[in-house]
Amino acid sequence: MKQIDFANGKIGQNVAEAAIPMLVAQVLNLLYSIVDRIYIGQIPGEGVLALGGIGLCFPMIIMITAFTNLYGAGGSPLCSLERGRGDKKKASHIMNTAFRLLILTGLIVMAAGYLFCTPLLKLFGASGMTMPYARTYMLIYLLGTIPSMIAVGMNPFINAQGFSGTGMLTVFIGAATNIILDPVFIFVFSLGVAGAAIATVISQFLSAVFALRFLTGNQAELRISFRDFFRIDKKTSLDIMGLGLVSFIMQFTNSLVSVICNHTLSAFGGDVYISVMTIVSSVRQILDTPVGAITDGASPVLSFNYGARKYGKVKEAIRIVLSWAVLYTLAVWILILLFPSWFIRIFSSDDTLLETAVPSLHLYFFAFVFQALQYSSQTVFKSLNMKRQAIFFSLFRKVIMVIPLTILLPRIGNLGPSGVFMAEPISNVIGGTACFVTMIFTVYRKLSAMDQADTRKNTPGSE
Repeated sequence: MKQIDFANGKIGQNVAEAAIPMLVAQVLNLLYSIVDRIYIGQIPGEGVLALGGIGLCFPMIIMITAFTNLYGAGGSPLCSLERGRGDKKKASHIMNTAFRLLILTGLIVMAAGYLFCTPLLKLFGASGMTMPYARTYMLIYLLGTIPSMIAVGMNPFINAQGFSGTGMLTVFIGAATNIILDPVFIFVFSLGVAGAAIATVISQFLSAVFALRFLTGNQAELRISFRDFFRIDKKTSLDIMGLGLVSFIMQFTNSLVSVICNHTLSAFGGDVYISVMTIVSSVRQILDTPVGAITDGASPVLSFNYGARKYGKVKEAIRIVLSWAVLYTLAVWILILLFPSWFIRIFSSDDTLLETAVPSLHLYFFAFVFQALQYSSQTVFKSLNMKRQAIFFSLFRKVIMVIPLTILLPRIGNLGPSGVFMAEPISNVIGGTACFVTMIFTVYRKLSAMDQADTRKNTPGSE
C-alpha cells in the first residue's frame, strides 16, 4: 500500500488522500451496526420491537467505543507529532503503550458488561417487551469487545503512518463479512437478533487479525511489540489519556445522552419513540460519517506539520477541512428537508412509525451545518494537543446543553417527545459557533504569528 508523505505535496491532496480511504473505512465500520439494524427492522411481526431492543444497547456499545478512542484517538495525534519531529522511537513507544492499554481495558469492560448486563439495560430504559431482544444482543456482542477495540483503536496508528489504504482494508474485511453473514444468521438460520450479534463478533475478529498482521509485519514503519507487555509507561499513558479524554468524553456523553433520551421518550411517548430515536440516531451515524472522515483525515496532516513547524500548512489544512465540512453538512441538511422518508425507510417500512419519525428527523437535523464548525474546530484542538479547549467544548455541548435541554424541553409548552429531538439542533448552533470562534481567536491567529516569525527567522539578512 502507498504511504502518504505528509512532509511534501499539496495540503489539499494530502488531506484528500488520507480522508477518502478513511471515509470508505468509516462507512464500512458503520455498516457493522447499521446493517444489523436494517435487517432486524425487517423481521416479520417483531421488527419494530427488536429495533428498539438493539437501540437500548447503544449506550454500552458507545462506552466501548469511548474507551477505544481514549487510547486510539488519544495516542495517534501524539504519534504523528513525534513522526513530524523525526523521533520514530518515541512514536513507536506511544503506539505500543496505547495497544497495551486497549487490551487491558477491553478485558475490564467486557467483564463489567457481563456482570451488570441486565441492570444496565434496565437503566438504559428497557421494558418487559424490549429486554429479551436487548439482553440477547448485548451478551453476544460483548464477546467481540477486545477484537473490536483492537481493530478500531489501532486503525488510527495505521493512518498516522500514512497507510490510509491499509486502514481502509482493515475495516473492509470485517464489514464485508458482516454484510454477508447477517442475512444468513438472521433469516436463513432463523437466529434473529442473536444472529446479528454473532455476525458482528466474527467480523470484528477478522478486522482485528488483519490490523495486527499489518502492525507486526515488515511493511509498517512502526510495529507492535509483545515484549514486556505488562510494563506500561505511566507518563506516556497519562499523555495518551490526557489527549484521548477529548474523544472519550464525546463518546461518554453520547452514551449518557442516549440513556436520558430513552428514559424521557419512554415517559412521554413509549416504546415506539425509542424505535424512532434508534432510526434517527442511525441516520445521524450514517450522515456524520463523511464529515468525520474529513476531519479525521485532516488530523494526521495537522499534527505532522505542526510538529514539523510548518505553520502555514497547518493553517491551509484548517481552511480546507472547514470548507469541505461546511459544504457537506449544508447539502445533508437540504436532503433531510426534502427527502426525510427515504432515510427512514432504510430501517423500517412501517407506516405508523414513518408518520412519527418524519417530523422527529426534521427537528433533530435542523441547522445541521453548525455541526461542521464543532467537528472542524474540535479536530484542530485535538490534533495540536490542546487538551483543555477540546475537553471543554465536548462537555459544553453535550453535558451543559443537550442533557438539560433533553430533560426540560419535553415539559415546556406540551412539547413532549418533540422536545427531546429539539435539544440537538439548539446545542449544535450554540456549541458549534462557540467552539469555532474560540478556535479562530486562540489557534488560527496564533499560527499566523508563528508562521511570520519563522519566515523572518529563516530569511537571510532579516535579523
